[in-house]
Amino acid sequence: MAGHIQDRWYKTETGPDGKVRRVRTERYGTGMRYRARYVGPDGTEKSKSFPDRQKRQADEWLARIEADMSRGQYIDPKAARTTFKQFAEKWLESQNTDLNTRSSVDAQIRRHAIPYLGPRPMDSFRPSHIREWLAELEKAVPASSYRRVIFGNVSGIFTAAVEDELRTTNPCRSRAVTAPSRAPGRVRPWTPDRVAAVRAGLPERYQAMNDAGGGCGLRQGEIFGLPVDEIGFDTGWLHVGYQVKDIGGRLVFAPPKRGKVRDVPLPERVGHIFKAHMEAFPPVEVTLPWLTPDGPPVTKLLLFSREEGGPVRRTDFNTYAWKPALVSAGVIPPPEKGKRHQASREDGMHALRHFYASVLLDAGESVKALSGYLGHSDPGFTLRVYTHPMPSSDGRTRRAVDKLYEALGWTTDPSTDGPQTAPAE
Repeated sequence: MAGHIQDRWYKTETGPDGKVRRVRTERYGTGMRYRARYVGPDGTEKSKSFPDRQKRQADEWLARIEADMSRGQYIDPKAARTTFKQFAEKWLESQNTDLNTRSSVDAQIRRHAIPYLGPRPMDSFRPSHIREWLAELEKAVPASSYRRVIFGNVSGIFTAAVEDELRTTNPCRSRAVTAPSRAPGRVRPWTPDRVAAVRAGLPERYQAMNDAGGGCGLRQGEIFGLPVDEIGFDTGWLHVGYQVKDIGGRLVFAPPKRGKVRDVPLPERVGHIFKAHMEAFPPVEVTLPWLTPDGPPVTKLLLFSREEGGPVRRTDFNTYAWKPALVSAGVIPPPEKGKRHQASREDGMHALRHFYASVLLDAGESVKALSGYLGHSDPGFTLRVYTHPMPSSDGRTRRAVDKLYEALGWTTDPSTDGPQTAPAE
């Protein structure tokens, strides 16, 4: 037995006659009678109390503890009573990813997991609880890809709980739980008409952002943090070395995603658009901390800025400029009075990068070169994302095969069973 049962209402004494007898203790008739005691794997004593008439339950509980120890599935009962909220908050504090990622994960867990899962003890979770939470999450977060990210972080919390011996299994990995589906693998690029329509719907001071995204492949943060001295009007190259990031509500300068500093071709027409933009909206010096809110200050002369002169903030731009432009272009419907615009993650500013990639692929650019221009770590990732170019490429494919048939002198008569060699003259 892993321990023993102590009866706190009785004790044994040796009488004057030398015989051992049971006598009542001072606690007789009050409080919990039985205390099941054992020594845990960490060498410390553990216990649980049971009321009168429940010695059998105490024995069974102690037997389960012994069985769990022998199977290597022991969980400290007190530690297991830690709630999801308590453990999740400690887990968030221990994350060693970059500050921006930590901020994003923190917001996801506090907004979409803790309010629903928070009060429940970690050892009480079953797959059914995760399924119920996912049903609620679907109501709050329409995008399956984003739900999958949140689900992955919650699963990470339970994995940590298993490794810390608060649980024996991760309920998120149960076969009875279906994770939110992945984002569609095929990117459906915008047409040139849609890109132009969205550009026309933007405020004039932001219209050239469309060209930075659709003509140079920059990410949104890289567009917001584009310094004038990084634009090579004479060389025909644009250096991407900065972005503006939102870290817990504070804006900072930072390197591009994953530190992928790069140079991308600057099309001549895009360069002219940037010059015209600078004449209409002179560049503004912006000072922000570097990398973290308490980092050293860095000053850059930015191509794009707000009307009042400060750096562009992603949330404000998306709400008051980008979404209205999507409405004006007919991409999403107008919002109902008093409500927000419709969620449409696939039509975010990232769609301009997809357009840029598709145009280059359609023109015959190599995947390796495109991967470098986009700042991807692996050309294979670029190939997996952009599995097909713009719709016009199917015409190019037909023309290429037709030219081959023509060059070989093959007939394309549909009445034949296949390619036939043309008769010699």
